[in-house]
Amino acid sequence: MVFGWGGELRMPTADEAPKGRDALAYEVPERHAALGNPLLGPYPETYEVAEFALGCFWGAERRFWQTVGVWTTVTGFQGGFTPYPVDDEVRTGLTGHAETVRVVFDPAVVPYERLLRVFWEGHDPTQGFRQGNDVGTHVRSLLFTRSPAQRDAAERTRERYQEALSDAGYGKITTEVLDAGRHPFYPARDRHQQYLHRYPAGYCGLGGTGVTLP
Repeated sequence: MVFGWGGELRMPTADEAPKGRDALAYEVPERHAALGNPLLGPYPETYEVAEFALGCFWGAERRFWQTVGVWTTVTGFQGGFTPYPVDDEVRTGLTGHAETVRVVFDPAVVPYERLLRVFWEGHDPTQGFRQGNDVGTHVRSLLFTRSPAQRDAAERTRERYQEALSDAGYGKITTEVLDAGRHPFYPARDRHQQYLHRYPAGYCGLGGTGVTLP
C-alpha cells in the first residue's frame, strides 16, 4: 500500500505517522559485505558523511560503494516522522521516510561534488513520488547535507542539472535539500544491507535520465 493510493500521492503529517519505538527492532550487520569496513562506525576522523535518497536503496547503495574513495555505505530510512521505523511501515508511506544511503567517504580521494554527480545522474530527480515502477513517498528524491559546504554544493548542482534537464525536455526537479541534523538516519535491517552484492541479479527499479554535465 502507498499512502494516498487511489488519489494524489502526498506526504503524511506527523499526526498520521505510526508512533514508532525507542530503539531499532532488529540488529544491523557490523561490517560492509563488499568493502569490509564498519557500517555504523567508528568512522575515520578525516572522512565525511553524506546521505542520499534516490529511489530503491539497493541499487543506489551499489552505485556509491563502487565509487573510488567511498569507505562504507549503509542503507536506511530518513526524512520522516516515525522514530526507528521498520521497512513495512516505511513502504506504507505513512512514516514519511525515504529509502536513503549513508555514504562515508575520503574527501581527499572523492570530493562531495563527485558523489553528487553519482546522485543526479543515477536517477530521475523530476519524478516526484516515483522512480521507474516504484511508487510512493519512500522513493522520493532527497539530499541530506551535513555542512554549509555540502548544502551549497547540493543547491548549486541542482540548479545546473535543472538547466541541463530542462534543455533535454524534462520537467522540474523535485529533489529537496534537507539538514541531516534535523532528520535522523535509521539503518535498515540486515537483508537490505549490500543486497546487490549478495544477489547481483536482484531487482532494483533505478535508472538515470542519460543527462550528464561536462
